[in-house]
Amino acid sequence: MDDGTNPPKKGDTDRRSRLAEALRANLQKRKAQARSRRAGDAAGQRAGDADKQRADDADKQRADDADKQRAYDTDKKRADDVDQQPDGLPGAGKMQKD
Repeated sequence: MDDGTNPPKKGDTDRRSRLAEALRANLQKRKAQARSRRAGDAAGQRAGDADKQRADDADKQRADDADKQRAYDTDKKRADDVDQQPDGLPGAGKMQKD
């Protein structure tokens, strides 16, 4: 038995050369596509960042408005509570000692 590999068939080296060339071309094509995608994503990312910033600003504005409304409601409630105190009771001030 022959321990070595089979001898190359006629035209086998041509086939290997063509396959190697096709693989190199495919690799170059995929690299170019990846570069193009990254360049396109960078432009899309910048646009996405601007959209995200606008959305964040709008959310912050809504939160600020809600905080202002809560503060207004709290102040109004405090004013209403003071108005509803009976006239005969003293206010919550310092008590005088005898």
